[in-house]
Amino acid sequence: MKKLFITLGLTIFLTSASYSQSLFESAMDSVSTNSDSKPALSLNGYARGSVYGGSKNYDLSSTFAELSLQGKFDYKNAFLQSDVRLREGIFFNERQRQIQLKELYAGYRSEKFDVFLGNQIITWGRTDGFNPTNNLTPNDYFFLTANMDDQKLSNFMLRMKYRITPLIELELIGIPFYKESNYRYDLFDLNREVSVANLPVPMPPIRVNANFDKIALPERKIKNGSIGARINFELPQVGFSLSYFRGYDPYHGFDLQDIALPTTDPTQPVVITYQPKTYLKNTLGADFAIPVSDWIFRGEMAYNFVENKDNRMYIPKSDFSYVFGVEKSWNDFIFIGQYIGKRVSDFSKLTEPVLNPADPNSLMAYPLEMAKYESSLFNRKIFNQQEKTNHAMSLTISRSFAYEVWNAELTGFYNFTSEEWMIRPQLSWKINDALALALGAQYMKGPDKSLFSYSSPVLNGAFAELKVSF
Repeated sequence: MKKLFITLGLTIFLTSASYSQSLFESAMDSVSTNSDSKPALSLNGYARGSVYGGSKNYDLSSTFAELSLQGKFDYKNAFLQSDVRLREGIFFNERQRQIQLKELYAGYRSEKFDVFLGNQIITWGRTDGFNPTNNLTPNDYFFLTANMDDQKLSNFMLRMKYRITPLIELELIGIPFYKESNYRYDLFDLNREVSVANLPVPMPPIRVNANFDKIALPERKIKNGSIGARINFELPQVGFSLSYFRGYDPYHGFDLQDIALPTTDPTQPVVITYQPKTYLKNTLGADFAIPVSDWIFRGEMAYNFVENKDNRMYIPKSDFSYVFGVEKSWNDFIFIGQYIGKRVSDFSKLTEPVLNPADPNSLMAYPLEMAKYESSLFNRKIFNQQEKTNHAMSLTISRSFAYEVWNAELTGFYNFTSEEWMIRPQLSWKINDALALALGAQYMKGPDKSLFSYSSPVLNGAFAELKVSF
């Protein structure tokens, strides 16, 4: 992979060297400049207070104050972008002080060629919220705020862009070290009692307690890094792209590390220790957006190639993920509806262990086999692979009022396969040019032992945020 990084970099650099370098892009796209331009430095940001609470397990899940300092520097072909956040508060009853480099990277930009190096957030895909082609951005799913984009985490990466024509762009990305998404399974109540029937002598339910060890990360070598390539077309009638990713998925599973059975006292619980583990995959992706009058039709799809010769529970099967959506404006309302689907290759159902009370070996093996079965089933729920096909839909309705002083938004989600659902209303009030207030709530629910049933006692609740921008 090291040779691949070097080859990609030299190819882009040598190709771009024959073109003039007299145009700049803006902070995110393009803006012209010349050698006589003066250095441009801008500094802005915000301060906010945020409260999120009302779940079953926490009166206040998070309360924090945050200062964001966002800087941008432009001079000739040099570019610098930064977003540094200072945060202090209580998160799930734990006091924390954090300094987060949300983004911090330097770059070079010209008419045909750009290169950026540093902490960056890159989101591929054209659908809303569900992006099967985006494997570059890890998320902190337990950072609770009014803005869901706050959950996105930056990755240290080398990003290169080459404009083949004004409408066609090639993007290459290299990520030397893996960065995982943040799960907090330790906050879930996974302890349970298992009743065992058909025994010669009745016995009380077996108590099972679950613990989680630290994640097992890939060895920090270039061969374990990630690469991505994307060619993007922005044509007048349609926008679309084709992409490729090879690397460790930020969205990982977990493995069954240890089972401690009671040796002398049968009333003591069985202690199961899990360890989050990562897996390697290749992804071929495509997306599109087609505007038709006041409608916009979007789609995104990706095939994930995964090798799992040893049938490890923390490694999903290969699958085809897809999202199709439509956006429509009507009477000042904006409607975004999406169908989210997944089809699993080589799907096979898990077989639940059966206890034979007359067989002493079965009595001994049953707790271990049952733990493997439940753990494998939970991993499949994480990857939405509990069935061969998975069907879900989402709907977002939003509207601005009083010349965009007020904005109301309602998002709903329902998974037909798992019967889980979620609703999230939010109201924003722009009090003046600098001060804004956001109020909202999130409520999710699912059948027993579903992901939403475990997470709802932690993540359900209402939130309020007061924000001053400068």
